[in-house]
Amino acid sequence: MPPKAADKRRQGQGASSGGKAGKAGKAKKRDEETSETGEDGLTARAVVRSPDQLRLTEAELKAEITRTLTADNPHIPRDIVRFSFIERAYKLVDDMDQTTIHFTLNGYLIHKDSDEGRRQSIRSSTEAEQAPVEEKEAPVEASAEATEEAETKDEEPTEEAEAAEEEEREQAAEAAEEAKAAEAEEPPLPKQPEKKLANQFNFIERGSATYQYPLREKGLQTDPAPIENFSDNVNQHSDSLSKVAKAAKIAERMVNLNTFDDIAQDFKYFEDASDEFRGQEGTLLPLWKFQSEKTKKLAVTAISWNPKYNDLFAVGYGSYDFMKQGHGMLLVYTLKNPSFPEYSFSSESGIMCLDFHSEHSHLLAVGFYDGNVAIYNLKKASSQPSYKSSAKSGKHTEPVWQVKWQKDDMDNNCNFFSVSSDGRIVSWTLVKNELVHMDVIKLSADGTTMQGPEGLQLQMLGSGTSFDFHKKIDYLFLVGTEEGKIYKCSKSYSNQFLDVFEAHHMAVDSVSWNPFHLKVFISCSSDWTVKIWDHTIKTPMFVYDLSTAVGDVAWSPYSSTVFAAVTIDGQAHVFDLNINKVEPLCTQLVVTRKKNKTTHIQFNPVHPIIVVGDERGLITCLKLSPNLRKMPRVIPPEADQTPWVKRG
Repeated sequence: MPPKAADKRRQGQGASSGGKAGKAGKAKKRDEETSETGEDGLTARAVVRSPDQLRLTEAELKAEITRTLTADNPHIPRDIVRFSFIERAYKLVDDMDQTTIHFTLNGYLIHKDSDEGRRQSIRSSTEAEQAPVEEKEAPVEASAEATEEAETKDEEPTEEAEAAEEEEREQAAEAAEEAKAAEAEEPPLPKQPEKKLANQFNFIERGSATYQYPLREKGLQTDPAPIENFSDNVNQHSDSLSKVAKAAKIAERMVNLNTFDDIAQDFKYFEDASDEFRGQEGTLLPLWKFQSEKTKKLAVTAISWNPKYNDLFAVGYGSYDFMKQGHGMLLVYTLKNPSFPEYSFSSESGIMCLDFHSEHSHLLAVGFYDGNVAIYNLKKASSQPSYKSSAKSGKHTEPVWQVKWQKDDMDNNCNFFSVSSDGRIVSWTLVKNELVHMDVIKLSADGTTMQGPEGLQLQMLGSGTSFDFHKKIDYLFLVGTEEGKIYKCSKSYSNQFLDVFEAHHMAVDSVSWNPFHLKVFISCSSDWTVKIWDHTIKTPMFVYDLSTAVGDVAWSPYSSTVFAAVTIDGQAHVFDLNINKVEPLCTQLVVTRKKNKTTHIQFNPVHPIIVVGDERGLITCLKLSPNLRKMPRVIPPEADQTPWVKRG
């Protein structure tokens, strides 16, 4: 190399190194200037702070804060309440599922027969074919990269460097031409078949595809086992249904009240405005109807309201036809649920009468067609009566037509009376676990004798059909007979009667004392009449002919002058002697079906409604219009001309 050229090259290198050193010096100087302009290295630059960023002191910045990671889920719901069947109450749920997903990764395996699998297979085969060409072009690319590196390292290349680079380019071009010529002369290598790999999604071993059943002899073959379907309900506790029975009953009442909401509104609020234009007459508004599938072929033989629960009443079912006697039913209904009875009892014999105890409202006395009497306890969950008579304990030999509770005896034992067609009036007392009976009086049929053995004359007994005890005088009671007579009797005299009333020409179906007047009682009979009596006078004060047999009569609980009666032609009659002493204020058809008869009627003790039963087992509830429930005017004793009209 000439001396001048060498000196020139060293000068160039010095200039280059000097240029780099100059650039570094300028950058260092700029940093120093920056550090000198501010208090620290960051103040000179534009620092962007968030408006809600906390400004902490040095001590707060250096303080260490420890955070502990737990496995509990912070987003889990709290205060979950569930019903505990064991404790029968709602409890907080403490044990909650703390599982939460922090990371989820989807798999990258795809089925080879899917569209994406076919596309990837085609793409991989294409890349394999193009791979040799790329390998041969690699030296050219490498030389190009080397050239770029050289240009980068030396910003001012010399003439010798340029000549060397030109020579390298020529050699690379010759090598590429030789490779292309050799590739054109050599035949292509045969393509090897692709090896098929087993896929874990659709791979099945041949050996496990078909099970080889072993050969069996004919003697080992058996018939298949019999198959039977079985189903049952499984509960957490054996008595779970009984625990929810009360809640289910309340829910059932709510559903029925919603179903019969229009009737409930009429029962509570409706007042017939047309009474103002009727004068003194009134009407009966039909409300609910009570009927059960089990009692469609039975007749309503008795109705009794509960003295404590004003919406509850008991109904006895049987038959008045002695040729069609069968089983009986006792149902207890409530106005809150007209669809289903609250209590249901079945008996082998038909029920003829019943009565609720005035103080112990859960006790119900019942008389049967076969002569037995029984007591049902509504507090006990039993389908059988708590007490029942038998042949050994003095049961009646004929149907029992009436039962009535009386005050407890001297030993505080409950007792009731019964009357039957056998002529006996019996007192029944509940002593421990049995019924103790005592005959109070025997009815006799005057002038009726029967020829007995050896010429003896036997006295015939009368047949009792109904009776009622005085509201104020405990020992005094009335007995109606099948012969049409009414006997005034006393508990103190068992051998004779206080008085006898020749009341009716046929059987006395009902007799009842007035609840307000001490001397007045009422009776009805199959001879089509209703009669009102003063027990101190032998003749009736009022006689009403209703043109057909009268099934039942009842005094109202709110007035001493109002009573109602039902006849076998399906009509109900309501009288108010304070307004009209001759004709009823209302005569209305209750039963519309043919060959059906109304049998019994009863006033509700509080609400202005009545219930009527018929021979088809249907109970109809009706509301009295304002004209039928007017309160009587209280007359002073000194101006009283008809003492049985006033109230109380």
